[in-house]
Amino acid sequence: MSVEIRSIEPTRANLRKYVKFGIDLYKGSPYFVPPLIHDDVNTLMPDVNPAFDYCEAQSFMAYRHGKPVGRITAIINHAVNKRTGERSLRFGFLDFIDDKEVVDALFDAASRWGREKGMTSIVGPMGFTDMDHEGMLTFGYDEVGTMATIYNHPYYVDHMNRLGFTQEAQWVEFYIKVPDAIPEKYSRIAQIVQQRNNLKIKKYTSRKKIREEYGEALFELVNEAYDKLYGYSPLTRKQIQYYIDIYLGIINLDLVTLVVDAEERLVAVGISIQSFSDALKKSRGRIFPTGWRHLLPALMGKSDAVDLLLIAVKPEYQNKGVNAMLFNDLIPYYIKYGFKHAETNPELLDNSKVQDQWNYFDTRQHRRRASFRKSL
Repeated sequence: MSVEIRSIEPTRANLRKYVKFGIDLYKGSPYFVPPLIHDDVNTLMPDVNPAFDYCEAQSFMAYRHGKPVGRITAIINHAVNKRTGERSLRFGFLDFIDDKEVVDALFDAASRWGREKGMTSIVGPMGFTDMDHEGMLTFGYDEVGTMATIYNHPYYVDHMNRLGFTQEAQWVEFYIKVPDAIPEKYSRIAQIVQQRNNLKIKKYTSRKKIREEYGEALFELVNEAYDKLYGYSPLTRKQIQYYIDIYLGIINLDLVTLVVDAEERLVAVGISIQSFSDALKKSRGRIFPTGWRHLLPALMGKSDAVDLLLIAVKPEYQNKGVNAMLFNDLIPYYIKYGFKHAETNPELLDNSKVQDQWNYFDTRQHRRRASFRKSL
C-alpha cells in the first residue's frame, strides 16, 4: 500500500482541499474545533499573507489509492533564523491517519525540501508567526479546543517519539471560572497599581477611532512584549495592517481594554473574544452556504465562554500588577455578557509570572502542548 506525496501548488482550489482534509480527519470528534477554511487558505496564500515577505513554504499531501491520508507544510522563517542564528525548518498544518508509512513519507518530503534549502533542523508544529497556531497537544484530548489552538489525536505524539523528535518548548492552558464579582483583593491590587504608576483605563466604542489612535501601537506593543518569547517572529508594518483588518472587524470592543500612561502612551492591552468553538463545530469551518447561521450568534456575543485572545504589557511595566488593571475592567463585561468560563491561550510552561495571575480565580490547568525538534 504505497504512499504518494504530492507538492501542493498554492491556488485557492488546491488549498481549500488541503485545509478541508485537516477538518474531515476529525469528523465526529466532540473536541475538535475546525478553523475557518477561508482564514487558513489565506494564511497559506503567498499573495495574501504578508509573512511570505520573509518566509517561504511548501505544502505536501499524502495519498493512498488516490485518497488523501495526510498533510504537512514546511516553512522557513528567514527573519527568525537570522535573529537566532539557526537554520531551522518549521513544520505546521500537520495531520495524518495513524499509519507509519504515511507519517514517514510526509516528514521525508518536508525534510528533503528543507535540506535542499540549507536547513539543519526541523521544529514544530509552528506557523509562519506567533499569530498562527503552534504546539502539538500532549494532554487534554477530552477538552473542547478553541479557535486559536491546535487539536490532534493522541497518536501524533507517539509518531513524533518514534521518529526521534524531542520536546523543546511546552505550553499550558487554563480553564477559568468567571467569578460572580471581582475578587476584593484583586480589585485592591488594580487600584494600587493604577495610582502608583499614574495609569488609566481606556475604552472605545468606535472601531475607526481605536484603529486610528492605537491600531498600530497595539501590535507594536505585542512586538515589544513578546520579543524574547520562544520562536517569536516580529510583525512587520504590513503584517500589522493585515492583523488590524482581521481582528478589529470581529472583536467586541467591550472586551478590549487598553492601559495608558499620563501621556496617553500604550502600556498594556487585553483582548478577549467570545468563544466561537461551538459555532465553528456546527459550521465545519464554512461560512457559506449555511455556516453563517451558526457563526452570526457567536459574533453577536451569544456564547457562554470567552477566549483570552491576547495580553501584552510593556516590558518595563511587567511584573508590576498591570494585568490586574486589565481584568479588573474586563470581568464586569464577562459577567454582563453571561460568560461562565474563560480559556487562556497557550502560555509557556516556564512563564510562572503569567500563570501566577490566575491564582485569584477558580482555575484548572486543562491542556498542555509542546513543540518537537530533531536534526535533519
